[in-house]
Amino acid sequence: MIQTRIPPPVYALCTAALMWLVNRHAPAIRWIAAPRNEFGWILIAVGLALDLYSILIFIRTRTTVNPLRPGNATQLVVSGVYRISRNPMYLGMVLSLTGWAWLLGSPLCLLMVLLFARVLVIVQIAPEEIALRDLFGTSYGDYCKQVNRWIGRKSRSTKRPPE
Repeated sequence: MIQTRIPPPVYALCTAALMWLVNRHAPAIRWIAAPRNEFGWILIAVGLALDLYSILIFIRTRTTVNPLRPGNATQLVVSGVYRISRNPMYLGMVLSLTGWAWLLGSPLCLLMVLLFARVLVIVQIAPEEIALRDLFGTSYGDYCKQVNRWIGRKSRSTKRPPE
């Protein structure tokens, strides 16, 4: 199994710092000016609230919150916000970084959020999914069929009767 070595919040903080540097050294590339950029604070708050709520659910169910050891999970959490996202903690980080990009007002920063999300899928989410599939088998497979990786429940396909 692939072992991740850097916690996702560290990737998020590094991305936020890189966004700040880009914004500072390329200030001419701005698309949202004050006071409209203040909307970013709302996205940051929603992202942080989503992270905290997701962690609280893990604590209540007494399973590991440690993203470096997904194999230590004791329960498959499918309640609360996990009914509409398989990765609400990571979704919260993406929302917070999107809010930061909005505050900075730079489209380049928004591209960095997309890059962060892609890196997160490769280095964190994919190994977690393998570990959870190994631990919980068909229960996890069924959950994946019902809930999207980032957000939303999957629609159930309804077969039409033959005409």
